[in-house]
Amino acid sequence: MFLNYMIQVGPVQTTPVELIAVFFGLVCVWSMKKESILAFPFGIINVLIYVYICFTAKLYAYAGINIFYFVMSVYGWYNWLRKGDNEEKIRITECSKKERIWNSIAILVFFIVLWILLKMSTDSAPIWDAITTAIYIIGMWLLARKKIENWILWIAGDFISIFLFAYEKLYFSSFQFLVFTIIAVLGYLEWKTKLIQNSEGGIQKSEL
Repeated sequence: MFLNYMIQVGPVQTTPVELIAVFFGLVCVWSMKKESILAFPFGIINVLIYVYICFTAKLYAYAGINIFYFVMSVYGWYNWLRKGDNEEKIRITECSKKERIWNSIAILVFFIVLWILLKMSTDSAPIWDAITTAIYIIGMWLLARKKIENWILWIAGDFISIFLFAYEKLYFSSFQFLVFTIIAVLGYLEWKTKLIQNSEGGIQKSEL
């Protein structure tokens, strides 16, 4: 199949399908940084391609998480567009202390369950595959709800993924996660600025 042919790009080899996935992934994350709704349609294309790529690379949990991404992208697309009782779309907010505790517990539980399943039934790298997948599950959930903490989880998961995909010789995907890490840091800073502005705007309205 044409999309699976190996091609030489600079010093490394890749496939057209990986290049296409990387392109849509980068556009998706940049759109997330700008708080643009376009992040979701671009993200849906990216994750569907990566389901195939990850199965081929025996990163089964990654393949599964991309199916989850698809579902959460559809939900996030809806949630970002919908309006509340005050006729305003949802804004960037922070998790409460209780939410942070539950998010941490959820990551730990997902990691343990995925690690056991992968170790018992696959020939993948279970520890790293499981921990990044657990991080991304909660990160995607927080993104769909416009919680700023989603960026912290993307930074952690993307940094680990740089080395995981390089180990699997998916060098362009590894490069993609390097860029993702940088954009995630910038995204956190940009969302933090907007969060402060939203908070100050709320205070001003209440004073009026």
